[in-house]
Order: sequence, then C-alpha cells, then structure tokens
Amino acid sequence: MDLMNQVCKPYLDKFMIVFNDDILIYSKDEKEHEEHLKAILELLKKEVLYAKFSKCEFWIPKVQFLGHMIDSQ
Repeated sequence: MDLMNQVCKPYLDKFMIVFNDDILIYSKDEKEHEEHLKAILELLKKEVLYAKFSKCEFWIPKVQFLGHMIDSQ
C-alpha cells in the first residue's frame, strides 16, 4: 500500500479516491464538500503532507480524472 492510500484510508471510497499522488474528493452538495475538503486538508497537515496549490482545483462542477470526465451526473 503506498503512502497516500495508507494515510487516507479512513476516507477512501467514502468521499475520496487516490491514485498515486492525485486526490479526488466527491460530495453530494457544497456544504458536504466543504466538510470533506476540510477533513482531507487537516489530515494532510497532520501527516506533514502538502498539496501544491498550483496543481489544485477547488469547487469545480466537473473534472477530468484518470482520462475520464467526472461530473454531478
């Protein structure tokens, strides 16, 4: 098990997917997404792992992830 999968294990397949060092957080609505995002950022901080801000995208309605377009549908 790689580091990101080990660190994020409590949240995997509940509201996040990890592939190598890419993280996808999914939620039903904006309030829930805010809670999920906060939980992940706090977890990364606790584990002294950092996200490169220039590679992050927040509050987007659709995203390309692993070659697939993912949206609310």
